[in-house]
Amino acid sequence: MSDTPRNDHGGREDDGPQPHEPHDDGRHLPGRQQPEPQQPDPQRRGHDVEIAALESGGTLGGFLLLGRWPVNTVEWAKFLVLAVRMAAVPGLLPTSTIYAVHDDMTERPHPQAVGIITAAGRALGRDALRPGALADQRPHGLVVLHPPSHTIPSDPEFDTASGCVFLPGLPHLGLDHRAAWAQAAVDGTVTQLVSRGRVDPLSDVDTAALSAFIAA
Repeated sequence: MSDTPRNDHGGREDDGPQPHEPHDDGRHLPGRQQPEPQQPDPQRRGHDVEIAALESGGTLGGFLLLGRWPVNTVEWAKFLVLAVRMAAVPGLLPTSTIYAVHDDMTERPHPQAVGIITAAGRALGRDALRPGALADQRPHGLVVLHPPSHTIPSDPEFDTASGCVFLPGLPHLGLDHRAAWAQAAVDGTVTQLVSRGRVDPLSDVDTAALSAFIAA
Protein backbone atom coordinates (compact mmCIF):
# COMPACT_ATOMS: atom_id res chain seq x y z
CA MET A 1 0.00 0.00 0.00
CA SER A 2 1.55 3.26 -0.99
CA ASP A 3 0.66 5.78 1.67
CA THR A 4 0.84 9.48 2.63
CA PRO A 5 1.58 11.19 -0.70
CA ARG A 6 -0.58 14.26 -0.25
CA ASN A 7 0.82 16.15 2.72
CA ASP A 8 4.58 15.89 2.06
CA HIS A 9 6.46 19.15 1.58
CA GLY A 10 10.08 19.28 0.63
CA GLY A 11 12.59 21.96 -0.02
CA ARG A 12 15.78 23.58 1.26
CA GLU A 13 16.38 27.18 2.03
CA ASP A 14 19.93 28.35 1.37
CA ASP A 15 20.58 31.21 3.77
CA GLY A 16 24.32 31.62 3.53
CA PRO A 17 27.57 29.69 3.64
CA GLN A 18 27.37 26.30 5.19
CA PRO A 19 29.83 25.18 7.89
CA HIS A 20 32.79 23.22 6.61
CA GLU A 21 32.58 19.50 7.25
CA PRO A 22 35.85 17.62 7.94
CA HIS A 23 36.95 15.17 5.30
CA ASP A 24 36.82 11.51 6.34
CA ASP A 25 39.51 9.51 4.55
CA GLY A 26 38.70 6.30 6.37
CA ARG A 27 41.45 6.66 9.01
CA HIS A 28 40.55 7.05 12.70
CA LEU A 29 42.62 9.26 14.98
CA PRO A 30 44.07 7.58 18.07
CA GLY A 31 41.92 8.04 21.14
CA ARG A 32 39.00 9.42 19.14
CA GLN A 33 35.75 7.58 19.76
CA GLN A 34 33.75 6.94 16.63
CA PRO A 35 29.96 7.48 16.86
CA GLU A 36 27.77 4.42 16.87
CA PRO A 37 25.72 4.01 13.67
CA GLN A 38 22.10 4.97 14.19
CA GLN A 39 19.52 2.27 13.77
CA PRO A 40 16.58 3.20 11.55
CA ASP A 41 13.21 3.57 13.25
CA PRO A 42 11.12 0.63 11.96
CA GLN A 43 8.01 2.85 11.97
CA ARG A 44 9.72 5.42 9.72
CA ARG A 45 11.40 3.25 7.14
CA GLY A 46 10.85 4.02 3.52
CA HIS A 47 8.83 0.94 2.68
CA ASP A 48 5.08 1.20 2.49
CA VAL A 49 2.45 -0.53 4.56
CA GLU A 50 1.28 -3.62 2.71
CA ILE A 51 -1.97 -5.50 3.07
CA ALA A 52 -3.11 -8.95 2.01
CA ALA A 53 -6.78 -9.87 1.72
CA LEU A 54 -8.08 -12.92 3.57
CA GLU A 55 -10.79 -15.09 2.02
CA SER A 56 -13.29 -17.03 4.09
CA GLY A 57 -15.91 -19.21 2.44
CA GLY A 58 -15.71 -17.26 -0.79
CA THR A 59 -16.19 -13.89 0.92
CA LEU A 60 -13.88 -11.16 2.22
CA GLY A 61 -12.79 -12.47 5.62
CA GLY A 62 -10.34 -9.72 6.50
CA PHE A 63 -6.82 -8.42 5.90
CA LEU A 64 -3.26 -8.85 7.07
CA LEU A 65 -1.10 -5.80 7.79
CA LEU A 66 2.43 -6.56 6.59
CA GLY A 67 5.75 -4.88 7.24
CA ARG A 68 4.72 -2.14 9.63
CA TRP A 69 1.73 -0.60 11.34
CA PRO A 70 0.03 2.48 9.80
CA VAL A 71 1.39 5.48 11.70
CA ASN A 72 -1.32 8.07 11.07
CA THR A 73 -4.87 8.60 9.87
CA VAL A 74 -3.77 9.21 6.27
CA GLU A 75 -2.14 5.78 6.09
CA TRP A 76 -5.26 4.19 7.53
CA ALA A 77 -7.29 6.03 4.89
CA LYS A 78 -5.15 4.54 2.16
CA PHE A 79 -5.63 1.08 3.61
CA LEU A 80 -9.36 1.79 3.55
CA VAL A 81 -9.25 2.63 -0.17
CA LEU A 82 -7.73 -0.77 -0.93
CA ALA A 83 -10.25 -2.50 1.32
CA VAL A 84 -13.17 -0.71 -0.35
CA ARG A 85 -11.88 -1.71 -3.78
CA MET A 86 -11.97 -5.31 -2.64
CA ALA A 87 -15.51 -4.80 -1.32
CA ALA A 88 -16.53 -3.64 -4.80
CA VAL A 89 -15.60 -6.99 -6.37
CA PRO A 90 -18.92 -8.67 -7.29
CA GLY A 91 -19.88 -11.40 -4.82
CA LEU A 92 -16.93 -10.87 -2.47
CA LEU A 93 -18.89 -8.89 0.14
CA PRO A 94 -22.56 -9.95 0.24
CA THR A 95 -23.61 -7.44 2.91
CA SER A 96 -22.27 -4.63 5.10
CA THR A 97 -19.67 -6.17 7.41
CA ILE A 98 -17.79 -5.07 10.53
CA TYR A 99 -14.06 -5.82 10.90
CA ALA A 100 -11.92 -5.51 14.04
CA VAL A 101 -8.25 -4.45 14.05
CA HIS A 102 -5.87 -6.39 16.32
CA ASP A 103 -2.13 -6.77 16.75
CA ASP A 104 -2.26 -9.97 18.80
CA MET A 105 -2.15 -13.08 16.64
CA THR A 106 -2.21 -16.52 18.20
CA GLU A 107 -0.60 -17.84 15.03
CA ARG A 108 1.51 -15.73 12.72
CA PRO A 109 0.01 -16.39 9.28
CA HIS A 110 2.82 -14.52 7.51
CA PRO A 111 6.42 -13.82 8.62
CA GLN A 112 5.97 -10.07 8.02
CA ALA A 113 2.51 -9.80 9.60
CA VAL A 114 2.22 -7.08 12.26
CA GLY A 115 -1.55 -6.98 12.58
CA ILE A 116 -4.75 -8.65 11.48
CA ILE A 117 -8.17 -7.26 10.59
CA THR A 118 -10.87 -9.91 10.89
CA ALA A 119 -14.59 -9.99 10.22
CA ALA A 120 -16.47 -9.54 13.49
CA GLY A 121 -20.01 -9.76 12.18
CA ARG A 122 -22.66 -8.23 9.99
CA ALA A 123 -23.80 -4.65 10.33
CA LEU A 124 -27.38 -5.35 9.23
CA GLY A 125 -29.98 -8.08 9.59
CA ARG A 126 -31.28 -10.35 12.30
CA ASP A 127 -27.80 -11.67 13.13
CA ALA A 128 -26.14 -8.24 13.16
CA LEU A 129 -23.67 -7.29 15.87
CA ARG A 130 -25.25 -5.82 18.98
CA PRO A 131 -24.03 -2.67 20.75
CA GLY A 132 -21.22 -3.51 23.15
CA ALA A 133 -20.43 -6.80 21.39
CA LEU A 134 -16.73 -5.87 21.04
CA ALA A 135 -16.31 -3.97 24.30
CA ASP A 136 -14.25 -6.72 25.97
CA GLN A 137 -11.90 -7.05 22.99
CA ARG A 138 -11.15 -3.30 22.73
CA PRO A 139 -9.73 -3.52 19.19
CA HIS A 140 -7.29 -0.86 17.99
CA GLY A 141 -9.80 0.11 15.33
CA LEU A 142 -12.99 -0.91 13.60
CA VAL A 143 -13.82 -0.99 9.92
CA VAL A 144 -17.17 -1.23 8.18
CA LEU A 145 -17.34 -2.11 4.49
CA HIS A 146 -20.48 -1.71 2.39
CA PRO A 147 -20.89 -3.46 -0.99
CA PRO A 148 -22.21 -1.45 -3.95
CA SER A 149 -25.75 -2.69 -3.26
CA HIS A 150 -25.60 -0.98 0.17
CA THR A 151 -23.87 2.22 -0.98
CA ILE A 152 -25.35 5.51 -2.11
CA PRO A 153 -22.62 6.58 -4.57
CA SER A 154 -21.20 10.07 -4.34
CA ASP A 155 -20.85 9.96 -8.13
CA PRO A 156 -23.74 8.13 -9.86
CA GLU A 157 -21.55 7.35 -12.86
CA PHE A 158 -19.60 4.77 -10.85
CA ASP A 159 -20.76 1.59 -9.15
CA THR A 160 -18.84 1.98 -5.90
CA ALA A 161 -18.49 0.25 -2.58
CA SER A 162 -17.89 2.32 0.54
CA GLY A 163 -16.37 2.04 3.96
CA CYS A 164 -15.23 3.72 7.14
CA VAL A 165 -12.34 3.09 9.53
CA PHE A 166 -12.79 4.31 13.10
CA LEU A 167 -9.77 4.68 15.39
CA PRO A 168 -11.07 5.16 18.93
CA GLY A 169 -9.18 7.44 21.26
CA LEU A 170 -9.36 8.43 24.90
CA PRO A 171 -10.65 12.00 24.78
CA HIS A 172 -10.39 12.45 28.56
CA LEU A 173 -6.63 11.83 28.20
CA GLY A 174 -6.28 14.11 25.18
CA LEU A 175 -6.33 11.30 22.59
CA ASP A 176 -9.00 12.17 20.06
CA HIS A 177 -11.09 9.80 18.00
CA ARG A 178 -10.00 9.60 14.34
CA ALA A 179 -11.73 8.26 11.25
CA ALA A 180 -11.60 7.99 7.48
CA TRP A 181 -14.25 7.41 4.83
CA ALA A 182 -13.88 6.21 1.24
CA GLN A 183 -15.84 5.21 -1.85
CA ALA A 184 -14.16 3.33 -4.68
CA ALA A 185 -14.92 1.15 -7.68
CA VAL A 186 -13.36 -2.20 -8.46
CA ASP A 187 -11.35 -0.65 -11.35
CA GLY A 188 -9.52 1.53 -8.83
CA THR A 189 -11.51 4.72 -9.30
CA VAL A 190 -11.78 6.59 -5.99
CA THR A 191 -14.80 8.88 -5.85
CA GLN A 192 -14.52 9.90 -2.21
CA LEU A 193 -11.72 9.96 0.38
CA VAL A 194 -11.77 11.84 3.67
CA SER A 195 -9.58 11.46 6.77
CA ARG A 196 -10.20 13.44 9.92
CA GLY A 197 -9.09 13.86 13.51
CA ARG A 198 -11.08 15.12 16.49
CA VAL A 199 -14.07 13.13 15.34
CA ASP A 200 -17.38 13.20 17.18
CA PRO A 201 -18.58 9.61 16.64
CA LEU A 202 -22.23 10.70 16.73
CA SER A 203 -21.72 13.07 13.79
CA ASP A 204 -21.74 10.22 11.23
CA VAL A 205 -23.87 7.10 10.95
CA ASP A 206 -20.88 4.77 10.40
CA THR A 207 -18.74 6.09 13.27
CA ALA A 208 -21.79 6.14 15.53
CA ALA A 209 -22.44 2.46 14.83
CA LEU A 210 -18.79 1.46 15.16
CA SER A 211 -18.34 3.31 18.44
CA ALA A 212 -21.47 1.60 19.81
CA PHE A 213 -19.90 -1.84 19.27
CA ILE A 214 -17.04 -1.04 21.67
CA ALA A 215 -19.09 0.91 24.20
CA ALA A 216 -19.05 -0.70 27.64
